[in-house]
Amino acid sequence: IFTIIRENLMRLRIRNTINGYKNSYSISKTILNKAQYNSNKSIFYSSKLSPKLYSKQVITPWEVHSEDEKGIDYDHLIDQFGTKLINKDNLESIMSYVHNEDSKANLQHFFERDIFFSHRGMENMNAHNYIYTGRGPSSESMHIGHLIPFWFTKTLSDAWDAPLVIQMTNDEKYLWRHDLDRKAVKKATQENARDILSLGFNRDKTFMFSNFEFMNPAFYEMVIRIQKKLTGSQVKSTFGIEDRDNIGKFGFCAVQAAPSFAETFPHILYDPSTQNDPLPHAFIPSAIDQDPYFRLTRDVARRIKLPPPTMCYSRFFPSLQGHSSKMSASDPKSSILLTDNEKTIHKKIKKFAFSGGQATAELQREFGANLESDVSIAYLRFFMKDSSLLATIEDDYASGKILTGELKKILANELWSIIQPIQER
Repeated sequence: IFTIIRENLMRLRIRNTINGYKNSYSISKTILNKAQYNSNKSIFYSSKLSPKLYSKQVITPWEVHSEDEKGIDYDHLIDQFGTKLINKDNLESIMSYVHNEDSKANLQHFFERDIFFSHRGMENMNAHNYIYTGRGPSSESMHIGHLIPFWFTKTLSDAWDAPLVIQMTNDEKYLWRHDLDRKAVKKATQENARDILSLGFNRDKTFMFSNFEFMNPAFYEMVIRIQKKLTGSQVKSTFGIEDRDNIGKFGFCAVQAAPSFAETFPHILYDPSTQNDPLPHAFIPSAIDQDPYFRLTRDVARRIKLPPPTMCYSRFFPSLQGHSSKMSASDPKSSILLTDNEKTIHKKIKKFAFSGGQATAELQREFGANLESDVSIAYLRFFMKDSSLLATIEDDYASGKILTGELKKILANELWSIIQPIQER
């Protein structure tokens, strides 16, 4: 788009100079306005172009922010990315592969609370699946929001009795973050791996690897097959990469895409000697900001004649300050870290968690709270499994029976009940 704009502006400047016109500014502005409109309608949403210029929210694999205090407009986001809402038929397909009723109840939590809400390709699922997810380690401690996709992944892996692949994309963080050297990224990878594995994954079914350490022939061959089908312009327009960026950024999307295909992992996901057996298909849970990677992956899958992965997308876990941005481990005021002790968790929630309650206890008793803007309520909806207890808390808080301080104490206790066992393990 920018190339077309530059070429047209150059032609206009030359023509306007020759003809003596003085209205080049208005003509140029018209072209830019048209380009803005076309960019907003494009299937590509780069961090440098459409989100910042044409939307009140920025959603990229590296940045999530909304100007609206209500938070991310997920309906608009689905329309932008072209994903679909998870419907009853999709949910029935997921549940049809579950082995026992207890597992169904555990899985149901994520869909009843609308934590995982959108998808690509669920209408083409089959029973022969493996699960693929990942983590880009940029800090030594993960935060509570990072648990969501891994918590869901573990539940799903147990429910399906399916193999699981976890990719630690330390190469991505090294390429994108100028403040991180290799030593820091490797250290963060080790610490994050400990956090993830403390959730209790089945070791016989789980393969976790670091991109810095695992690049066998089959993996590299798949990366090259994917790279051959991608153009530089596709990568630039999808991710907002510029010519001045390091060359590693251009090729990384193929590295993240490769685990989406079982052929990347012979002897781990399948036996190469049984060539006539169908290969398992990838089912990928992640936050929806990763969709640009997997939109390209599904497009490439058709060109290399492999089954495209099925995507299952979650909502973002909001920061303590409110719904306009997601939690970030790099900002202590916005996050609850998995290394925080009980006292720190209570202190952070009491001091920083945005409240939908009233300014005084008297007003709260009289008017109650706004549940939709309250961060503590949002967190409880993610983590509190007892739906009847949650409903009671919401009703009491909305009616003024519960004060903000009481609600924050309930949340702090709930989060510590999750984090303490992780720290012990």
